Amino acid sequence: MAINTVKRQAQRAVAAGAVGAATIGAFLLPAAPAAAQPVTVPGIGTFEVPNEIPIPADIPGIQLGNPPALPFMTPIKTIGEVALDAAMTKLGAPYVYGAAGPNAFDCSGLVKWAYQQAGMELPRTSGAQLAAGAAISTDDLQPGDLVSFYGGGHSGLYAGDGNVIHASTSGTPVMIAPISSMPIAGARRF
Repeated sequence: MAINTVKRQAQRAVAAGAVGAATIGAFLLPAAPAAAQPVTVPGIGTFEVPNEIPIPADIPGIQLGNPPALPFMTPIKTIGEVALDAAMTKLGAPYVYGAAGPNAFDCSGLVKWAYQQAGMELPRTSGAQLAAGAAISTDDLQPGDLVSFYGGGHSGLYAGDGNVIHASTSGTPVMIAPISSMPIAGARRF
C-alpha cells in the first residue's frame, strides 16, 4: 500500500513538472502560429498545451518583435562628480594655509585641485570661486557642487546626503562635515 502511495505521488510530481515545463516553454518560445501540442504524462493522461500564448497587438506599452539592441554604456559622471571623487581621495590630508595640493590644502586649494583633476580650472580663492559658475539653490545641490560658507570666505564640495568635504582650518585635516555646521553663503555648479 505504501509503495502505491509513493508511486502516485511520484506520478503527480512528474505530471506537475511536465505541465509546468510546458507552460514555461509556452512563454519562452518564439512567436509562431498557436497550435496545441499534446503532452502525455504516463499514468495521468494526455493534455493539450499550446506552443505559445498569443499577445494582442493593441495592448498599450507592449512592443512586439525584437527590440533594438542597446550597446553597453558606462554611466557618465559629471565634472562635479569627478571633482568630488578626487577630493575624497584627500580625506585626512593636512590643512596648510595657501596650499593647493597635492599633499596639503586650504579650503579653496582643495576645491581648485579637485576640479583640476576633472579637467576644469577654477579661480584660486574662495570669494572668486563663489563668483564663478552658475548659481544654484542649496535645495538643488548635486555631488561635486561648490558650497561657499561664511560670506564667501570658505569653500567646500557637496558630498551628498547633507554633507560637504572641505579643508577646515589649521590642525584639522580634510574632512567631511554636515553642511548645516557652517553658515552657507551660496552654491555654484561648474
